[in-house]
Parts: sequence; C-alpha cells; structure tokens
Amino acid sequence: MTAHKPRILVIDDDPQIHRFLAPALEAAGYEHVRADTAAAGLALIANRPPEAVILDLGLPDMDGKQALERARAFYDGPILILSARDREMEKIESLDLGAVDYVEKPFHVGELLARLRVAMRQRLNQMGTRPVVRAGDIEVDLIKRLVSRSGEPVRLSPREYDLLAKLVEAGGRVVTHRQLLASVWGPANVEDVQYLRVFVGHLRQKLEPDPATPRYLITESGVGYRFVSD
Repeated sequence: MTAHKPRILVIDDDPQIHRFLAPALEAAGYEHVRADTAAAGLALIANRPPEAVILDLGLPDMDGKQALERARAFYDGPILILSARDREMEKIESLDLGAVDYVEKPFHVGELLARLRVAMRQRLNQMGTRPVVRAGDIEVDLIKRLVSRSGEPVRLSPREYDLLAKLVEAGGRVVTHRQLLASVWGPANVEDVQYLRVFVGHLRQKLEPDPATPRYLITESGVGYRFVSD
C-alpha cells in the first residue's frame, strides 16, 4: 500500500539534533521537517500543519515557551518539548502552556519515538477517532497513513490524503470549507473554495462507487463536507 508519512516538525537551532533525528524519524516511518528558528517553525505550522511538533526551548529568536504559546493559538496537534533545561518549573510551565510531553537532552531516540507514538495515539482518542476507519469497502488507517479500497491500495497525493484525513478525523461531523482550507493549505487560502471542490472531486473519483452520487464524501451545501463511515 502507498503510505503518506506523518510529518513531524522539529524546531531546533542545533544542526546536530536534525542530523541525529532526521534518519531516526525517517526509519520509523515519519517525514522529518526542519525549522531552525521559532519564526520558521510557526510559519510551517500555519501553512501546512504537521502531525506533531518537537520543540526546543532554547531558540535563537524567541523563547521556546513563547513559541509554544503562539503555536497553541492555531494548532491543536501534539507538541513535545525537547530541552537541555532540567528545571522542574520549566516542565510545569511548558505543560501548562499546552505541551503534551517533555524530553530532556541528552535523550535516547527510542524513548523520544515512543513518546511521540503515544502522543499521536492520545490525540486520536481525544478526538473520538478510531485509528482505522472503514466506510463500505474503503479503509483508512490514520496511524500508518494508508488508504485502501476492496483491499487494494489507493494512491493519493499528499494533499488528497491530508484532506481525507481531516474529514475522517472529524468522526462524521461537518468540517467547514474554511477549516479544511486552513488546515490543509494554510490560513492564506481560506477563500479558495473552488480549489477545495476540485480536490474533493479527485477523492470521489478514487473512492466512491459512483462519484456522481457520493455515499461517503458528503457535501453540506454552502457549509463544507463530512465523511460518513460504518
């Protein structure tokens, strides 16, 4: 099956951290996305939200806790703090600001990956979303990022998968045009509804038994879309 790797954004100004984490994340089935400053990291989160963020507290342009607070204004995915600071108050403040975990440097990559997996599973549980969602002969594995139909892999572009995942994660609730555009294409594209319609059309061609009368990717006229699962 064709897997779309979960994107993990690492915000850290230490090149050695990226050289160390990039192959480990790739080997574990993730896509490593690099940012060396808080500003760059926040821009990446806004433009195409990753599945999770690993954030260093000691950044050159902004304190990591401030970056965490800013990110939480528009990002609800897991944020793990990675820092050489071992003061307990730093951990408490970071957790209070919305971090889901705190890993001290130096660290074992196996422990970091385990905590990352736990954080991503917990987010799905909090959203009430099952890791594997089925609708007729369609199966969407949100952990492995795999999509199949009648047991055969469905090849989706990264954008198509991100759009489908956002609808599946909503658990049958309507997701508005603006929410989908902001989460998949970034806040600058929230008015591009026609662009969204084109991508929904692509998904229907690949997933629906009859794209003209969709059973799973349902249009809520003038509002948005929802995914109907079993």
